Amino acid sequence: MESDEEALRLDIKTAAEVVKRQALWAGIKPGMHVADICCGSGKTTSVLHTLVKPGGTVVGVDGSEKRIDYAKKHYGTEGIEFKRNNIQKPLDGLGTFDFVWVRFVLEYYRSNNFDIVKNISCILKPGGILCLIDLDYNCLNHFGLSQKLERALFAVIKKLEEEANFDPYAGRKLYSHLYRFGYQDIDVDVAAHHLIFGQLKDTDAFNWMKKIEVISKKIPFQFEEYKEHEEFIEDFKKFFTDPGRFTYTPIISCRGRKPIS
Repeated sequence: MESDEEALRLDIKTAAEVVKRQALWAGIKPGMHVADICCGSGKTTSVLHTLVKPGGTVVGVDGSEKRIDYAKKHYGTEGIEFKRNNIQKPLDGLGTFDFVWVRFVLEYYRSNNFDIVKNISCILKPGGILCLIDLDYNCLNHFGLSQKLERALFAVIKKLEEEANFDPYAGRKLYSHLYRFGYQDIDVDVAAHHLIFGQLKDTDAFNWMKKIEVISKKIPFQFEEYKEHEEFIEDFKKFFTDPGRFTYTPIISCRGRKPIS
């Protein structure tokens, strides 16, 4: 999803109240030292910071220099720090945390998401909480689209799995990650995300059309059903802006406490 507007897309699509509800469910408390892994625009970092006041601090971590600069500019304040780090490499320099937040991250690491969780787990204090949140059947749950468009959409996602390490089924794996690492007090919540019906909201329009535009043009893929990418994009836009369509994605949240010994 890398593009010049990725930080803006993440900022627009992130609903603060949803993040608050998820973090409170996971067990975030005032006074905690928190890591927001792959913090994107920094909006989630800011929301988490409101929940650890008074006395708490949050470190937003992201691999993109552009997104870190955006986060510092828009959400930098006392109690929040932003650092650029590659989560596929050791994170020892970040210190240790009471609560680690990993939301919409593992979907970009299909082949190595287990290793990513293992690496992130190293910065969590014994007894601390790790919260993993991701989508399942990502981008694939629609009703009202033509068979032609459906075949092309599934083909795009399959190509992303094979060539871009994308995981449309990351959500269903989260419990297994925590279980295999011996986490305790594990809990799971399943809800609807991207619940879209009726008149299309501007935020959903921007988020989805930007995703389709960026993804369809980045992968070296020639559609059987469409002569060119622009035709595919226009067909999806026609479907997506139709108030009669229905779109949703399951979101799976999983929390657990790191063993003390």
